[in-house]
Amino acid sequence: QVQLVESGGGGLVQAGGSLRLSCAASGRTLRNYAMGWFRQAPGKEREFVAAINWSGGRKYYADSAKGRLTISRDNAKNAVYLQMNSLKPEDTAVYFCAQKRADSGSYYTSGSYDYWGQGTQVTVSS
Repeated sequence: QVQLVESGGGGLVQAGGSLRLSCAASGRTLRNYAMGWFRQAPGKEREFVAAINWSGGRKYYADSAKGRLTISRDNAKNAVYLQMNSLKPEDTAVYFCAQKRADSGSYYTSGSYDYWGQGTQVTVSS
């Protein structure tokens, strides 16, 4: 069993600002697993933001994230990160990290991920 804990959110950031979210894992090494970031805004469904394969050599982004958000990982630290630049009010949401199952499911769908953190709030003011 793996426990995922997100951090880096919780405050208020102005539009155009930056945040770096972290996802720390315990109970299992993340080294062999792809990881993803999803977000859920009030009244909306959870949506894909970004994902990274086990080595960090392949990255996948939602169109809304391309050019502004960057996913990375440090397997030695058992952690995954989401660097968020040029933030917009529409980025306001709870952000979740998740561990992808070891099968060949899509990186873009939440059903492919079997372990989730509790989320961290990101609020962007206009």
